[in-house]
Amino acid sequence: MDILHVSAECYPVAKAGGLGDVVGALPKYMNALGHTARVVMPMYRTKFLYTNDWDVVHKGNTNMGNWWFEFTVIKEKTDKLGFELYLVDVNGLLDREKVYGYDDDTERFTAFQICVLDWLNSWSQHPDIIHVHDHQSGLIPFMVKHCLRYRGLAHIKTVLTIHNAQYQGWMPWARSILIPQWDMWKWGMLDWNNTINPLASAIKCADKVTTVSPSYLDELKYMSNGLEALFEYEKGKCVGILNGIDDKHWDPQVDEYLEHHYSVSDLEAGKAKNKMLLCDQFNLDFDKPLIGFIGRLVGEKGADLLPQVISDSFYFIGRRMNFLVLGSGFPEVEAGLAALKPLSQYDYNVFVGYNEGLSHTMYAGLDFLLMPSRVEPCGLNQMYSMRYGTVPMVRRTGGLKDTVVDFGEVNGYGICYDQASIPDITHAVWRAAGLYHDKEKMNLIRKHMMTLDFSWETSVRHYIDVYESL
Repeated sequence: MDILHVSAECYPVAKAGGLGDVVGALPKYMNALGHTARVVMPMYRTKFLYTNDWDVVHKGNTNMGNWWFEFTVIKEKTDKLGFELYLVDVNGLLDREKVYGYDDDTERFTAFQICVLDWLNSWSQHPDIIHVHDHQSGLIPFMVKHCLRYRGLAHIKTVLTIHNAQYQGWMPWARSILIPQWDMWKWGMLDWNNTINPLASAIKCADKVTTVSPSYLDELKYMSNGLEALFEYEKGKCVGILNGIDDKHWDPQVDEYLEHHYSVSDLEAGKAKNKMLLCDQFNLDFDKPLIGFIGRLVGEKGADLLPQVISDSFYFIGRRMNFLVLGSGFPEVEAGLAALKPLSQYDYNVFVGYNEGLSHTMYAGLDFLLMPSRVEPCGLNQMYSMRYGTVPMVRRTGGLKDTVVDFGEVNGYGICYDQASIPDITHAVWRAAGLYHDKEKMNLIRKHMMTLDFSWETSVRHYIDVYESL
């Protein structure tokens, strides 16, 4: 089959979260099974753009409402990512450094989707599947079916993958003029609660809808930021497929970011060396268990609870552990974490910002990874941590529930809790401190985790089954 993935993110071109990791890996594994998978995304002004070679494959003119503009499609020459990568450029809209966060994001991603379909109109042979990801490409299933100028694409099947349903791309009806001329009788396929909702539209119009874990699909029926009734109504075409990880890239034996490599056979020494690097860099006590957090400092991830959790752990459990936090997000959370630094007794530090190399060293050097998420559609961090022999401490939600089994259960290997609350998380910290000193059990758990298979191969076959069903 011929599959075109349309996404706002793709690692290593541009990434803001797990969406980028998925789109950067999934097509490669589809190609390995003999299919042809491509990716098209906006041409942000990133390092990847300037350090690789490109061919111009298409130039076009189109309009978004009353605005007429030119667009360009370029292709990475060598297919170095394991698939054909295409970038769409619209001067004044897509030529930005960041992926999101601009006042005109609605116009940016609407123009991107229009350009993709105008470009597809010029193809002599169309793909079998257009696979769109999240709301930034969520208008495509509607436009393929109901926009007059895309009638020649109406036979193409569309699949939507929801990576995070909290963000839906809402547009006031006054912006409907941005969408190319469409069948006005189909306005209900755009509408949800008297506004244009690209994610809701994609759920209605796509031929199949997938979520990034089975448990997340179940949760969306009662917790999807206003779309609960829609998920219940459309449940017949929805399926949960657990994300995988690129186990060639995330491998402590060859990870280019690690100074000290290791495998299951020498994991104790390898992790100790990486932990020592972290302790030296951040002034921490090597003899204490090292608990880390890696991610966005936002409420969704439970990061707003971290300052109080760390303070309460030191007060109620004692200073028996180190904490190390890497991330950025809400200013008040950053400020709360920074305020703890002067109180450290060689047992706490924080790095505010994004640092890919440091995150890899943390997966290798941490003893425990804390993930107190309120919402976690799949979660990749817990899979990365287990690949590196680091015990995940997770709330039972979404993909965390599907991938981590508490060490108190048969064949368990993680620390699980039910609520994103300070008492539950603090109790998990207490359990981690106790487990750390049971060296024999800790090493058995680490070895078991490192042999678990969270690779893409199984997940990709599920996606292929979805495509073939269409």
